[in-house]
Amino acid sequence: MARSGDLFLTALAPTIWGSTYLVTTELLPDGYPVTVAMLRALPAGLLLLLLVRRLPSRDWWGRILVLGALNFSIFWALLFVAAYNLPGGVAATVGAIQPLIVIFLAHLFLGSPFRALSVVAATAGLGGVALLILTPEAALNPIGVAAGLGGALSMAAGTVLSRKWQPPVSLLTFTAWQLAAGGLLLLPLSLWVEPSLPVLTAKNMMGLAYLGLIGAAFTYFLWFRGVSLIEPSAVSTLGFLSPVTAVVLGWWVLGQDLTPWQIAGALTVLGSVWLSQIATRRPREILPPGPRVLKT
Repeated sequence: MARSGDLFLTALAPTIWGSTYLVTTELLPDGYPVTVAMLRALPAGLLLLLLVRRLPSRDWWGRILVLGALNFSIFWALLFVAAYNLPGGVAATVGAIQPLIVIFLAHLFLGSPFRALSVVAATAGLGGVALLILTPEAALNPIGVAAGLGGALSMAAGTVLSRKWQPPVSLLTFTAWQLAAGGLLLLPLSLWVEPSLPVLTAKNMMGLAYLGLIGAAFTYFLWFRGVSLIEPSAVSTLGFLSPVTAVVLGWWVLGQDLTPWQIAGALTVLGSVWLSQIATRRPREILPPGPRVLKT
């Protein structure tokens, strides 16, 4: 069972990620999703590598490239595509399907128990995000929806495999490897599919620095720590806190309305997060035959 302190530290990551939508739309140049994703990952990864001064061993290169692609390259590129093509709330709602995907993937690849209560919690959280975010005027751009679903699948697979593949190094080193790998994979793609960035303003630089240092290096260290300690179905539902942050920031910073339905949605999200933690506290005897579950 995860301790309250572990849950709190892990929950900080998606809470901070909720600011990505605001920073992307307000501080970054429009129309460069892949380049922005690369600039978020690569500088932060290289900075951490300078701190840890350790590269993966030969037998870990393949795994790190896969994890870097799933957790950063594919996920972030699609996240920015969704953010540019959908209102931030709609993008968050589409991505909220991730905990449901994690439950099925964790059962398949880790042998984690398939708990009905976890499915109920993830479904309730998805409904809560919809109440929190969606409005009758919400525009559903097909490209944005497809990008949001693809990003959710990528991050879900990255979460499960990050739990399955635990390297014999510190979490800071593990984070540095993945960020650097993800950024390097995005570099040639950004040069190929997008034009050169315009001269960056001070506002652009501030946004990139925030997304790289706080929204990437710091938060993913906390996230991977949580993934190593908390059962995937429980840690993934903490991601519902991201759209809650997005709505609160929209109300506080941009002066957007906060309706009774949104308040109900926020409460539903918080209830689903609590319910998912309750679900993972059930006795281990319910484990089905199959691969042994890593201890938390």
